[in-house]
Amino acid sequence: MALFDKFKEKVSTAKEKVADKMAETREKVSTAVSNTKEKLKFTRLREGLTKTRTNLVNRLAGVLLPGRKIDEALISEIEEILITADIGVKTTNALITAVRTRVRKEGLDNAAELYDFIKQEILVILQQGREGIKPFDENKPFVIMVVGVNGVGKTTSIGKLAANFKDDGKNVLIGAADTFRAAATEQLEVWAERAEVPIITQQQGADPAAVAFDTLQAALARDADCVLIDTAGRLHNKTGLMAELEKIGRVMKKLKPSAPDEVWLVLDATTGQNAIQQAKEFTKVAPVTGLVLTKLDGTAKGGVVIAIANEFKIPVRYIGVGEKIGDLQEFNPTEFVNVLFETEGEASEAVGQES
Repeated sequence: MALFDKFKEKVSTAKEKVADKMAETREKVSTAVSNTKEKLKFTRLREGLTKTRTNLVNRLAGVLLPGRKIDEALISEIEEILITADIGVKTTNALITAVRTRVRKEGLDNAAELYDFIKQEILVILQQGREGIKPFDENKPFVIMVVGVNGVGKTTSIGKLAANFKDDGKNVLIGAADTFRAAATEQLEVWAERAEVPIITQQQGADPAAVAFDTLQAALARDADCVLIDTAGRLHNKTGLMAELEKIGRVMKKLKPSAPDEVWLVLDATTGQNAIQQAKEFTKVAPVTGLVLTKLDGTAKGGVVIAIANEFKIPVRYIGVGEKIGDLQEFNPTEFVNVLFETEGEASEAVGQES
C-alpha cells in the first residue's frame, strides 16, 4: 500500500510540474503576443504621424540649430512653423509666450535649447482635461453617445471603437440611432459585423430616442459592459439637433440615470482648422466629454490635435492612424509627443530594432 501511495504521489507531482510548465508557456505566449501587438501599434502610430512630423517637427529641428542665437527672427520662424502646422493662432500664441518667458527668465541664448522645451509644452497642453476621464468598469453598462457631422468617419469610428473594447474583453452593444440618413444604419451594420459586436436597429425615419432606449434596455438585459450610440450628423439645424440629443439622453435616463456617461465628438484631422470650428459648434449643442480624431495618417495637419486640446480642454480619447479596424488607437499624450518629436535618426534606429 505504501508503494502504491508513493507511486500516486510521484504521478501527482509530475502532473503538477506539467501543469506549471503549461501555465508558464501560456504566460510566455500571452506576453509575446501582447508585446507584438504593442510594437505593431507603435509602428502604426509612427507611420501615421509621418506627414505631421515632416511638416512640424522636422521644420522646427531645421531652425532650432545648435549654436544659433535666439532672436526675433528665430521666434518669428517658430511662430510660422506652428501656425502652418495647423496648431492655430491661439495655441501658437500661447507657445510663443511660453518660449519668450523662458528665454527671458533663464537667459537662454542657444536655439537648440528650445526644442525639448516646446516638446514639453505641447505635452502639457495634450494632458489637459484627462484627470476627468471616467473608468468604464464603475458604471455598467457604460453609455457613450457619439456625435459628429457626416463624412468625418463617425460610423467607421464606432465600429473600430467596438472592436477595441471587445478586444479588451468587454461585452459591447451598438445602437444605430442615426435613422435620418438612409445608408447610416447599413454602414454601421457592416462595421458591427466586422467587429463581431451585436447591433440594435430600426427602420429609416424611426425615433432615434426609441432606438437608444431599446439599445440600453437590451444592454441591461444582456449585462453589457459598454454601449455605443450613433447619432445623426446634421449640424445645419443646430436647434433640431440639440433637441434630438437632449431627447435621446432624457429617454435613456429612464433606464439609467447617468446615461449617457460620455459624449464623444468625432472630428476629421484632414480638415485642419475646420475641425476646430466643428468642435465649437458641437460643444454648443452637446456636453462633449471626449474627442476622437480620425485620418491623422492622411494629413500633415496633425497639429490640429494640439490646437483642439488647448482650445477646449477636452481630452482626446482615440486617434485614427490608418484604415484597418485596429488602426483607431487609444490616445496616449506622452506616446504621441515622443513619436511626433522623433528625429529621422531615432525613427530609423527604432525601426531597425523592431525588425
